[in-house]
Amino acid sequence: MPKTKLRAQSTSGNYETRLAVAQSFNRGDRVRHRVTGKLGVFQEINLGYAIPEVWVQFDSDNEIVIPTSCNPLDLELVSSESNQPEEMPLVSEFELSDAETISVPAVQVLEELSEAEVAELHRLELKVERAFYEGGKALAELRDKRLYRATHKTFEEYCRDRFGFTRFSAYNKIAAASVFENLLTIGQQIMPANERQVRDLTNLEPNEQCEVWQSAVEQAGNKIPSGRIVKGIVERLKQKPLIRATDFCSTGDLFILIRLEGEQRKYNGCWAIALHLNDFTLRVDVHDATILVKPENLKPIDEPDARRQLPQTLKRIKRLRNVGMFDRCTYAVLEFFGRQMYLSDLEDDLLTFFEQRHGIQD
Repeated sequence: MPKTKLRAQSTSGNYETRLAVAQSFNRGDRVRHRVTGKLGVFQEINLGYAIPEVWVQFDSDNEIVIPTSCNPLDLELVSSESNQPEEMPLVSEFELSDAETISVPAVQVLEELSEAEVAELHRLELKVERAFYEGGKALAELRDKRLYRATHKTFEEYCRDRFGFTRFSAYNKIAAASVFENLLTIGQQIMPANERQVRDLTNLEPNEQCEVWQSAVEQAGNKIPSGRIVKGIVERLKQKPLIRATDFCSTGDLFILIRLEGEQRKYNGCWAIALHLNDFTLRVDVHDATILVKPENLKPIDEPDARRQLPQTLKRIKRLRNVGMFDRCTYAVLEFFGRQMYLSDLEDDLLTFFEQRHGIQD
């Protein structure tokens, strides 16, 4: 049977490919990490994860050296005499078990990572390859901490080369992990098992995600629902009949704004007071503007203290804004007040201070 030459590369690989490369090393072999350039001694295969890793004791000046678990495809054998890279031993096509032959060129190191960052890089990469929730969370950390910068200029290029993910796929996984985490907050016992099952929940508000998932679980007979079931419930949710504004509220009623999109998205979470009712829309006052919304964008406020205080707070904020130009601190504080259903004594004193500073009398 002909032999296929397998070279270790910085790519994830499947189970059989990783195991074949890991088995090609012998205990005591000198190896070099292709990404960091560090030299070390091969110890043994690590089968403690979903896919094979290897333990390597990298050279260090520390008195205590702890072996590091690595992707075997990131290692190359080093000659103990010439210190030059050797080709990996030959592996038969049968041993590869239909795995693809890897022939990706060596990765160019753009920036050296610290030893701690390398360990963090591998820890997060393992999570990406194990489960969609851990994978999505790990991708978010890799992006936010820019750990990809050792070999790639952009997160999108890194995901494509390292995991075979398109930009769309990578960000879908991040969004799906966020949905999963939200479902954990309600103590949900039956949780999604893959990204496809929650893909249609990613554009919903957190409370809607929980409601739709619970409905899908019930529809599936208290089992994990398919993505098709979840999608069907989301589509029915979007097809809700129009609500007449006059049947929903009255002028002066108080609300929290939700599910706003586009330029109005910044007002999600702000309080609002109904100003004028149309047939299916209404104008509401917020802390810095008057905007047009639909009844489904409004969550009623029932707290008596908030209902008593908010109209007066809005009046005071409007008087301040009518003064004209003022410093950024005042702008920031007023925007903050626009999200508080009631003001504490200290916040009320702060608002009074701004009024006095700008010459506004009671």
